[in-house]
Parts: sequence; C-alpha cells; structure tokens
Amino acid sequence: MTRPLVRIVRREAARLGMLRAGLTLGSLLERAAAVHGSSVMVDQAAEPRTGVPARILTVAAAAELVDVWAGALVADGKLGVGDRVVVATPNSVEMLLATLAVSRAGGIPAPVNDAMRDDEIAHVVRDADASVVIRGVDELDALALRLGVNSGLGEDRGATERVAALFYTSGTTGSPKGAALTHRALVGELGRLAALPAGLLISELALALPVAHIYGFAALVAASVGGIPVRFRPRFRPTEVLDDIESRRSSAFAGVPTMYRMLEEAGADDRDLRSVRLWISGADVMPPELARRFKRRGAALSLPGLGAVGEATFAEGYGMVETGGGAAAKVSPPFVPLGLGDQLGIPLPGYSFRVVDEHGDEVRLGAVGQLLLRGPGVLEGYWGDADATNAVLDDEGWLSTGDLVRRGPMGTFSFQGREKAVIKSGGFSVYPPEVERVIEQHPEVVEAGVVGLPDDKFGEVPAVAVRLVDSATVTSAQLLAWMGTRLSDYKTPRRVFIVDDLPRTGTNKLQRSELVERLRDRD
Repeated sequence: MTRPLVRIVRREAARLGMLRAGLTLGSLLERAAAVHGSSVMVDQAAEPRTGVPARILTVAAAAELVDVWAGALVADGKLGVGDRVVVATPNSVEMLLATLAVSRAGGIPAPVNDAMRDDEIAHVVRDADASVVIRGVDELDALALRLGVNSGLGEDRGATERVAALFYTSGTTGSPKGAALTHRALVGELGRLAALPAGLLISELALALPVAHIYGFAALVAASVGGIPVRFRPRFRPTEVLDDIESRRSSAFAGVPTMYRMLEEAGADDRDLRSVRLWISGADVMPPELARRFKRRGAALSLPGLGAVGEATFAEGYGMVETGGGAAAKVSPPFVPLGLGDQLGIPLPGYSFRVVDEHGDEVRLGAVGQLLLRGPGVLEGYWGDADATNAVLDDEGWLSTGDLVRRGPMGTFSFQGREKAVIKSGGFSVYPPEVERVIEQHPEVVEAGVVGLPDDKFGEVPAVAVRLVDSATVTSAQLLAWMGTRLSDYKTPRRVFIVDDLPRTGTNKLQRSELVERLRDRD
C-alpha cells in the first residue's frame, strides 16, 4: 500500500472513530486531534482589558493542554469525581479548554460569563456547591508546574451517563439556575461533523461570543470537531470584527441579532464582506429585513475572472440553555426568501414539538400556545432545585419552554414571545416580538423593545423604547402615528421612549424586566 493511500486510510479510520459512541466533553479534543491534529483550531485576538493573550492553537496542542490541566487537577487531590468546579476565567478559548479539562478530570464544570456581576458569580458558586473555583487559567499552569505534571492523564475520567456540565441561565426572570446537561446533550450529535473534510464549507469562522453561553460554547465545539479554524475575539467590537472578515476573508460569522445591528452601525455597507458564504444567528429573533441585508452583503461563491457572485446563505437556530443548544434550525439559501422571519424552523433529528394551551391540551391550527419539546439535548434538571425542574420537565421528558408560538400548517411554528413577556391589555394578549418587528420596519428605527406598563383602565398597556439612527429626525408623536396605521389599536404602544441603549444580558438578550423599571422611572 502506498504512503498516500495509507494516510487516507488512517485518516478515514480516525474519522470513523470520532463517529463512535462514547464521545464526552473530556475526550472531545483527543478524538478531534486524531483527525485534525495539526490544523489550526483557533486564532485568538488579544484582549488587553481582561489580559487574554493573542494565541494560535492547533487541535493537537489544545488537546494536550486539556490533558495536562486535567492531570494537574487530579494530582492536586482536591477534585473528586462529580465535584462541581466554577470556571470564572475571562472569556477566551482557554475558558473552553479549562471547562473540558475539568470534565476530563471527572468533575462537573460550571462556566460563567465574565460579564456577570460578582454577586451573580457568588450565587453560582453557592448554588452549585462548588469545591473549586478557577479564576484564571494561569492557576492551572501554576498547579501543573508546582506538581510537576507535564504529560497529562492519558485517560478521560468522565462518564457518558453522568451530568457533563452546568450551564447557568441568564437570569432575566430571576436568579440564574444551573441547567444540568449530559455529555449526549452537549457533544453527542457532533461526531458526524468529523466526516466532513476540513474547510469543505467554511474556511474560517469569525466568532466573538461568550464561551460560557451555550451558543458560544457549541459554536467553538462544533468548529473544533469539524476542523474549521476560528478567528476568536474575547470581546465583540463591531469595527474589529469587520476588520477581521475583510482582511482575513472569513467565510462565516456567527452572532446574535444585536451584533448584526451593531455591524451595520459600524459601517458594514462600506466593507467588502463578499468572502462570507454563511451568516449564522441564534439566541434571539432575527428581524427578516436585517437578515436579507446581510445575505446581500455576502456571496454564494467565487468564480475565476468574475470574483464573488450571488448572495450568502443565512442560517438561524432555535434553542436555549435547557436544550444544550439548538433544537430547530432554518436556512435561507442564496436568492431564496424562505427561511427568514419568525418561523422556528425544522426540528433537529430526535426532537419533537407540541403546542399546548394552559390546560396542557394541543391547540388548533392558527392558535397560540406554549411550545413543549422533547429531544436528546434536554436538560436532566436544574441543579439542586427539584421544584424548578418539576415546573418545566414532565415524566415523559417534555420541556415547557416558556415560549409562545403560533401553530401553523405543515408542522410550522412561528415565535410570538416569552410567556412571561406577554402584555395583557384590556382582555387582549399583546406579543412584544410581533410589535417590535413592525416598529423596526421604520427607516429611522434601529431596534425596539416593547414591554407592558401599569394602566388603571386596561391593567397594562404596551410601551416601546426605541433606539434611532444617528441622523434621525422622527419624533415620538410621529412614531405613534406611524405605528397606528400598521398595528391594531390594542397592539399599538401608548408611549414611545427614545433611548440611547436598551438593557441587555451578558449574552445580548433584551432584559425586559430592567427595561420596565427604566421606563417606569421616566413615565
């Protein structure tokens, strides 16, 4: 057998090994290194504010670092199998590696967003009953050096049947809760990506998401398994991301709707973004027109003599912490308007959806109800909180998402908002996302946040905070009149507040409870 053929056979054997069952967080990069070892996993930009260094890591080097750190944690003797470890490092690829190292050592990692306040992090430490808190990866390097650990464990002490990690909710409706996710939920469906040749679809993914959030974590993990290099920025700054895409010719970008708005405000129209073949959005509802504009800014392919042609693909995922990432997805290919808007998309393999009323009965077509879902990524429960678990998870594994959707024909579901965000005004239900989508069609409105404010006559009425373009001349009264011609009377906000910014969580979701407080103070 010739050497090239031997290499091909070995590589394909490694790919098949990746596809075998038993993939865990701790073994993830070990398996990936067998396939993509010398390939670049991440090119990380420096972040002076938090001390994160610029760094280029291959998949093999990342796997070795995970193994050494895991070996140091075990040699230290303070981490038992199943012990919880809060990973509170600055946002970076090193945070991902530390999380994987804790899992490989047999612990249960709980990564936390470095945008969280100290009291929120303290809550996570107490809630998880953490035995160890890692504040910086230099602690792991120092531990390995002190104990003389340089070869790692060589084995994964995790187990597929156990909880793999705790990912804490954003706390928009109360104190953050730790979603206990299994190995299957986090990495069990990723093995098939190993069968794709590196760079087949994406030559580089531009990413600036929090690793402690399930979206950022899943994106980095998926890219590592698929052999896709990542240009990672620990902080999202739109100008820097645009610089990266333009100079490095990145072929994909993953972010949230707020990031896309900020890219536009930072001058996306003045940049050459035709290298992007795929735009990805998640974690919140993407305005259709915003998605269409970015489709046009990208390109489908590059042809000799013609350069970039066509428009990019736009992909959106639906999911949450409690599902370990995505549960449904939709794709809008070049020149195809379908796959945009408020539709959730097609449930991913293994997932089932139901829409029920307040009594738990299936709603009729066209009616709004709460979305229930079941699938391989659904959480085991909220750590140490049986009451909260029982409130959202039934004996058959159906998760009450708290999301309101309209049940459409042919298995379609359109998002109407969070159940707790619904405004009850004079006997009518007002769904904020529906109203926001209409308001954001105004040419001078960048984004809108709709909430309910107390009202003596109607109980509560919709109000809206809007952020305008810099050159805006529209007044609150003019916006009210404009909305009145496009919305039913009961849906039309009674008050318009022009604001400089909207309150957001560490993952850039609109924090409606905080917005209500702000508007009450101005009312």
